[in-house]
Amino acid sequence: MKRRALLLLLMVMSLMPACAQIGNYRQDLAIGFNGGYALTNFRFTPKVNQGLHGGMTGGLTVRYTCEKYFNTICAILGEVNFAQMGWKESILDYDDNPVINAVTGLTEQYSRTINYIQVPVFAHLGWGREVRGFQFFFQAGPQFGYFLSEKTNMNFELTERNTADRVNQVIEQDTMAVENKLDYGIAAGAGIEFSHPKAGHFLLEGRYYYGLGNIYGDTKKDFFASSNMGSIVVKLTWLMDVKRSKNVKRK
Repeated sequence: MKRRALLLLLMVMSLMPACAQIGNYRQDLAIGFNGGYALTNFRFTPKVNQGLHGGMTGGLTVRYTCEKYFNTICAILGEVNFAQMGWKESILDYDDNPVINAVTGLTEQYSRTINYIQVPVFAHLGWGREVRGFQFFFQAGPQFGYFLSEKTNMNFELTERNTADRVNQVIEQDTMAVENKLDYGIAAGAGIEFSHPKAGHFLLEGRYYYGLGNIYGDTKKDFFASSNMGSIVVKLTWLMDVKRSKNVKRK
């Protein structure tokens, strides 16, 4: 836990010099909306075989652009999002075939959707056009989340599941509710932005989030030593300028 907290602290501190005002000064503010799709799984120890859980994510975006240093456009970008995270189990037998439930005759399926409010804060760096045209951008920083609710989807009764044929015998997570409501970790992404003086800014991005916090207890007396999430997000963002610095040369 100490190493994780130190890593997150270093990431937060890395945002501080992002707007150090040593280049071509700006004071631009843009506000808008974002929406996308997230593919998530959880790193359980002991291991739980999984596929990728799909869910929607979206919310508000704010970007403050503070300077252009040589060819690099420097900004701080923050979001407040509703996000559907979770995991989807791969219930297979020893021959990698789907496990059949003896009662229903169907292949057993289990997934958990966990809803969060997520707040990422990024150092945002761009290269290219600011007013009309395209630019490439990279952004990275800490992300915090707060648990809202969870929902289980399965097509069998827990007391009637076929554990005899399963290659993975870890089933404790199926009945465990989320214990730690606060999630935290590191996110990074890259993408392209198209800007137009009247239409605003359109950002298409691919992002990865690595969670440092566990949803279950991780002490010696707990079953899981780790239960942190990882997610891949594809997101589209629209921003409209609400404040732009005057007497600044832009391309």
